[in-house]
Amino acid sequence: MMADEKQFSRRDFLKTTGVATGGIIGGSLLGGLIGFNLDGKSSDSSKDSSDQGGGDSHGGHDGHGDGGMFDVPDKGRVFFENDADFATIEAAMERIFPETDVGPGAKGLGAAYFLDGQLAGAYGFNSKEYMQGPFHEGLPTQGYQSNLNRAEYFRLGVKKLQEEAKSRHDESFSQLDEKKQDEILNDFQEGKVDFGVPKSTATSSYFFTMLRSATLEGAYCDPIYHGNRNMEGWKMKQFPGHQHSYLDVIESDEFMDIEPLPNFG
Repeated sequence: MMADEKQFSRRDFLKTTGVATGGIIGGSLLGGLIGFNLDGKSSDSSKDSSDQGGGDSHGGHDGHGDGGMFDVPDKGRVFFENDADFATIEAAMERIFPETDVGPGAKGLGAAYFLDGQLAGAYGFNSKEYMQGPFHEGLPTQGYQSNLNRAEYFRLGVKKLQEEAKSRHDESFSQLDEKKQDEILNDFQEGKVDFGVPKSTATSSYFFTMLRSATLEGAYCDPIYHGNRNMEGWKMKQFPGHQHSYLDVIESDEFMDIEPLPNFG
């Protein structure tokens, strides 16, 4: 009996507790995605594939990702109810973060899908924020002040983008050329577009501020949130993502170009 007890070493203990901790963290981040892999397959089919392969599913990358094989497919929209609204927000995001010779823009990175998911959840409904009166126009140094939640604010902003495009050019915003889109967005940024509500409720400048933030977040988020497709945003920044370990490169005196690895990748 004593011999069996001694076989459970300190290293075994650390391994066991490490797995338990990882399981708790993983569960809190994935939530309802437990049992569903990032490639869209069920956990059972993934298990079958690994059993048939009989090897390491990561291909022996020593804790670093291969960078080119990971992508989260679009699951459809959950907030934007029609194509016109989604096309408008996608076009506006693309002008804020346009495609260049360095890499894809907001559209290619799926930033609009990221925003779509956020607006359908706690972010869109301001679930964790105080939303009772009194309501006054906020100062630039203050945070969110509107009596509208963000989902309502974005709906109003998208409607105003469409109205401005129609009144100025008799076309939908997504169909305008880049110069005309930029002119409208610049007026939004400078607060020149009247939202038809008290400034304590909504302004075009604050809508643009939220849209810009959402665009950047969608471009650089973990792909599990449906932005940063194929980690192209990280690749442009040479950001390594969520590496399991740097033990194999930490002693190197040279700059190491590491392919990014997503969370749960």
